[in-house]
Amino acid sequence: MQECSLTASDIACRKGDRLLFARLSFALARGQALQLTGSNGIGKSSLMRILAGLAPAFAGTVERVGTVALVDERPALDPHQPLGAALAFWRRIDGPGDAQLARLGIAGLEDVPVRYLSTGQKKRAALARLLGQEAPLWLLDEPLNGLDTRGVALVQDLAAEHCRAGGICVIASHQPFALPGMARLELRDFAA
Repeated sequence: MQECSLTASDIACRKGDRLLFARLSFALARGQALQLTGSNGIGKSSLMRILAGLAPAFAGTVERVGTVALVDERPALDPHQPLGAALAFWRRIDGPGDAQLARLGIAGLEDVPVRYLSTGQKKRAALARLLGQEAPLWLLDEPLNGLDTRGVALVQDLAAEHCRAGGICVIASHQPFALPGMARLELRDFAA
């Protein structure tokens, strides 16, 4: 696993005229995990996009060491392509990492267009891309939505394995997430 760290310093997020949160800071090193919690609309997904470098912070800075992988509610898989072709597209960009289709319970679905996959299957497909990226910084936005009990346990196991291998996980979720040693950050504590 490549070196990694993630530091947020005095982050503020603004949506339109509304300041969602301010003065948010944390630092994560190899093997650490953080769960972001809070009510709908408080800014969890916005913070994840800021951490990923996909949206600017209204104030503050984010320092990332290592490659970032984001899984959110919008799987970055072409809905018109069969699953195998959609994942192959990303393999050409991300590299030949192991997508672990059998472990994720989606082996045998490679010929099914992504748009025909169930919500849980699409989530598992997004996780396949995540694993294939071999990125040390995982940003998981509502990773348990749409998953059955076995799927939830699998995601928790994958996150634990990733942290044990020296990776970092940031998990934004309304649902309880079982990950030993994970810190929690309640966004309402930083509401503006």
